[in-house]
Amino acid sequence: MKITFERSGGFTGLRLAAEIELAMLAESEFGRLSQLVGDSGFFDLPEQILSKERQPDRFSYRLTVAEDGRTHTVEVDEEAVPEKLAPLIGWLTEKVGPKDISR
Repeated sequence: MKITFERSGGFTGLRLAAEIELAMLAESEFGRLSQLVGDSGFFDLPEQILSKERQPDRFSYRLTVAEDGRTHTVEVDEEAVPEKLAPLIGWLTEKVGPKDISR
């Protein structure tokens, strides 16, 4: 499984992007990420999930998951993230996000 994750927008306009090959992860991370993809029903989600009223300085996300010969991409606005997709986006954001190097 391979996941491509992008987050754009926000107050500063900082873009995060990464490609994650699950085979390259530690076993515990591999299991957790696989579970999050499955629990989200990712391959059943629509290609676009947009909010009815766009809000300034909000993030938008683009996720692509490739697994077993199938690929699916979902674009979602921060304020429209479905409850079942939120944990996957949260995990990816934490892994990919900027790190505080002052600690």
